[in-house]
Amino acid sequence: MHASASVPARFSRHRELHRTDRVGWLRASVLGANDGLISTASLVVGVATAGSPSGTVAVSAVAGLLAGAMSMAAGEFVSVSSQADTERADLARERHELETDEAGEIAELAGIYVTRGLDHELAERVAVQLMEHDALGAHARDELGMHEATAARPLQAALSSAAAFAAGAVVPALAAAFVPARLLVPVVVAATLLLLVGLGGLAAKVGGASVTTGAVRVTFWGALAMAVTAAAGALFGAVG
Repeated sequence: MHASASVPARFSRHRELHRTDRVGWLRASVLGANDGLISTASLVVGVATAGSPSGTVAVSAVAGLLAGAMSMAAGEFVSVSSQADTERADLARERHELETDEAGEIAELAGIYVTRGLDHELAERVAVQLMEHDALGAHARDELGMHEATAARPLQAALSSAAAFAAGAVVPALAAAFVPARLLVPVVVAATLLLLVGLGGLAAKVGGASVTTGAVRVTFWGALAMAVTAAAGALFGAVG
């Protein structure tokens, strides 16, 4: 064996980029932007189709942007906080079990490694060494399935969701404020569909999925939402 083939060299880490690292922020950003764009555009189309004055349409769009952003922030914060509470409770329980039954926890961890293909002797040695290094971390990762990439971050989720919603909603809101009434509906519909194609395709590309499928899926539901609200607006406008 050559000197260059030392153990540290053979087992040196190399950096790999995986899409699972993007799951948290990608989910919040895509959902927020989609919701902001689709809901605000649908609101503008529905209110405009009902024959409302331009000022009313613009106010409705701004109100929808603000209310939607706050709703997204509150919803994400509450849901992710619940996840964080559960994670903390599980870690506290695991910490107690490690303090009161270390042998049982070693056996439990070794059993997990056996199910993954290690023989009993090697599984126990691995469990012992990992627990000597970071017992709670080993059980959090391999028993509870907690990973840094998917850890609950309530404030980050809330802020990113609100910002993404506002970013998506700002286009139809600006259109409602500055586009003439006679052109508002076709402009908002065309701009929204174009943005949905790009947003759906981009999200799919970043996530490693089919760009075409992602674009078509998002655009279809956006078009359906605007069609339903347009029909509702026309109905209520006729009744009024």
